[in-house]
Amino acid sequence: MKKFAIALLIVLAVLAAVGAYLFLRPRVSPAATASIDAAGTKITVSYSSPVKKGRLIFGAHDTKALVPYGEVWRTGANEATEITFSKDVIIGGKPLKAGKYTLFTIPDRDKWTAIINGETGQWGLFYKEAKDVLRTEATVQTSAEVAEAFVIRLEKSDTGATLVMHWDTTTASLPIQVQ
Repeated sequence: MKKFAIALLIVLAVLAAVGAYLFLRPRVSPAATASIDAAGTKITVSYSSPVKKGRLIFGAHDTKALVPYGEVWRTGANEATEITFSKDVIIGGKPLKAGKYTLFTIPDRDKWTAIINGETGQWGLFYKEAKDVLRTEATVQTSAEVAEAFVIRLEKSDTGATLVMHWDTTTASLPIQVQ
């Protein structure tokens, strides 16, 4: 019985050490936040920032792109990207109530579909279309600057803010009008 107890303690110690390593090691796609106060409306985006590492990022299915055109993307890595609005806003001419949402996108060569989804707290791969609150188009441009890591910025605009997503040579912009 004593040998069993010692073996059990050793197994538990090894499991605890492995768990601590997995929990404390740096993430491959680190957490990032973008935030802005636009005319009294606080907008915050929490996401994970994947890195290019020589891979083809956006493209058609047959190109083996990391993010294929025409498919829902979690707009980052790891957990789903969350966006929070302290007050009601207008996105793509459509009203959106203040609150916390998940941001998904459907990238394409010339435009992206931005999806504001009402379910939060899920892993990024679990998208439920039935929970969509708003869909609208984001404009896309090719950038001369190559972004090695995916980044989301919030920039002030005349009507509120612009959510800018940049990875590789692709930049997608989504205007957010504050009320």
